Amino acid sequence: MKKLSILLAGITLLFCSCNSNKSNSKSIAVFVPGIMADSPIYAMLAEGVTTAVDNFNTGKNDSEKVSLYVLEAGTNQAEWGSKILALAAEQKYDVIISSNPSLPDLITPILEQFPNQKFILLDATMEGNKNVYTVCYNQAEQAYLTGLVSGYMTSSKKVGLIAAQEYPVMNNTILPSYERGAKDGGAESVAFRIVGNWYDANKGGMIADSMINDGIDVILPICGGASQGVINSAVNSNIYIAWFDSNGFSKAPGTVISSTFMKQNEMARIATVNFLEDKTEWGKAEMAGIKEGFIDFVQDDPLYISTVPEEIRSKLAAVVADLKSGALTIK
Repeated sequence: MKKLSILLAGITLLFCSCNSNKSNSKSIAVFVPGIMADSPIYAMLAEGVTTAVDNFNTGKNDSEKVSLYVLEAGTNQAEWGSKILALAAEQKYDVIISSNPSLPDLITPILEQFPNQKFILLDATMEGNKNVYTVCYNQAEQAYLTGLVSGYMTSSKKVGLIAAQEYPVMNNTILPSYERGAKDGGAESVAFRIVGNWYDANKGGMIADSMINDGIDVILPICGGASQGVINSAVNSNIYIAWFDSNGFSKAPGTVISSTFMKQNEMARIATVNFLEDKTEWGKAEMAGIKEGFIDFVQDDPLYISTVPEEIRSKLAAVVADLKSGALTIK
């Protein structure tokens, strides 16, 4: 934090005169905290914003068109703070749009130095700041359903979750909801391990091997590029993988037993359209889940149907239906 404060001060001096260079048309920056090729969630973020901007610009002359810049910040999270700070310090973007639970902490000191900078954050929660709008997906629902199918499919009664790192949503929402679902499904224990980063596939594989040696036969990886190592370990050891945030059945047919996904591209598109139409509710933190249509559990993929027994699929379908109707609530 001390290094970030020093950098803030330096960049403030460097860019303090940039406001005079801003154009009359709106300008948007998309901050990707990762690499789009490695993360469908971030690819969908950029896709949704781009679609909204392209639609808005259709038929307009150049002076009316919205400009869009997409920055991929890479997998080194230690660099995210300085890179999003640099975007804000340019003072030419009317809004910076991003997606990650860690973003509220990263932008808090930036807002102190650049109080006019606006942010739209998906998959994050920050309420009460007049320059920030957030939408948090109901990851309790995602994690519970993923845990439930894991509990139904485990033979050893032992399942595990491998995360890239610990962060509030992981510790307070995803892990406890996954554990609750797994135990409701019949698991007796849930192991939790940390990779330490979002890219080390070798370490991810080693952690998975260790879990498998302990008798765990279903693993949920939420660790970015490191997940590939977990998948390889699962395939080699003939255990199951539960998948999060996108349709992952094709990553390992017969090994992946479930996929919950966020409709990030549609959420990003809607949030961008609202900004362009001056409808953003600044200061508000919203929640979107299965009932709202922004989270779903894949049930129609042929690989899901061929891998998971019909009896279990029927149980899961009933739970999903209750969540969609509002008969069941998971928070």
